[in-house]
Amino acid sequence: MPYFLFKTEPDVSSFDDFLRDKETVWDNVNNATAVMHLRQMPKGTKWIFYHTGDERTAVGTGTVVSVDPTDPKVPIVKVKVGKRLKHPKTLAEIKAEPLFAQSPLVIIGRLSVVPLTEDQWHWFLD
Repeated sequence: MPYFLFKTEPDVSSFDDFLRDKETVWDNVNNATAVMHLRQMPKGTKWIFYHTGDERTAVGTGTVVSVDPTDPKVPIVKVKVGKRLKHPKTLAEIKAEPLFAQSPLVIIGRLSVVPLTEDQWHWFLD
């Protein structure tokens, strides 16, 4: 099963909003690489919810419910909430972790949907 990290501005869509809504459509993705990642996600894909802006912190988890690729620009990705991370991870902590040395998360800072390895996924959960 693939793993990803989804970035969002907390004032646009926060993890607290996500907890309240339980399920939502992940949209407002414009970068071609991020869109490609969304198109490739099977149902059940696990992902990390990351607040950008001043926070720059991974705060929770989610799961892909479905991907409808019929929109030619951006697939319609339905996601459901997981859990708040026991130990939120800041960007500084992520950059200091050798597991992320070659990750697009630190190399391509503007990418809003970032693939993760299984080891990276488990690091966020610790």
